[in-house]
Amino acid sequence: MSKHYNNIVVLTGAGISAESGLATFRSSNGLWNNHRVEDVATIDAFERNPEYVHAFYNDMKPELLKAKPNPAHLALAELEHKYDGKVTVVTQNVDTLHEKAGSEKVLHIHGQINQAVCLNCGRVLETWDDVDTQTVCPHCKIAGMMKPNIVFFGESLLCMDEVEKLLRTCDLFVSIGTSGVVYPAAGFVQTAKYFGADTIEFNLETTSNNYLFDKHIFGKSSQTVPEFAAELLKTKNEA
Repeated sequence: MSKHYNNIVVLTGAGISAESGLATFRSSNGLWNNHRVEDVATIDAFERNPEYVHAFYNDMKPELLKAKPNPAHLALAELEHKYDGKVTVVTQNVDTLHEKAGSEKVLHIHGQINQAVCLNCGRVLETWDDVDTQTVCPHCKIAGMMKPNIVFFGESLLCMDEVEKLLRTCDLFVSIGTSGVVYPAAGFVQTAKYFGADTIEFNLETTSNNYLFDKHIFGKSSQTVPEFAAELLKTKNEA
């Protein structure tokens, strides 16, 4: 790879975290971590039974807290800090493995497991402790108004204004470990390509929107992403 890029956007999905021991939460049979999506991942479910929904996400926290970044996460963090250009990670994952690896420019479009948002004042509480219907917002002091800061089905993705600007200005768009079927994230490559970016997909297999990518790299991301990052850094050193 001989080309230098000024603005790299990396979209990551469940595939990049799978090698850290985190299974894809939404399985092929439609269950969300062995629960019906309608029971734990919709606004209706939260309004109907907030105790149940809080318990579901509280139960996920220990697994995500102890998970460690794998070589793919570490390679992206190194690329951000050493590459002579901007590198931003846009992740669909609610874990914090990119941050654990050292990445600083990370946008969580689906939210984060270690956050709750107050439905009264809109402020975000960051905690790995349990959050429930008794939790008091530290900002407005109202109890019982905290919602997991997870984008439920039917809700708008987070950080989308910033993501849209990045997609319009990046010169390289990279997708790692995403299915390419869940919109609007599946359409990010189309926007980036329309505005002139090169596009590369990393995955174990071909995805439904593979025709939008200029290049496909198949294999485990823990191997392919570090090799790719090393090539980019090599390009910088040769410049």
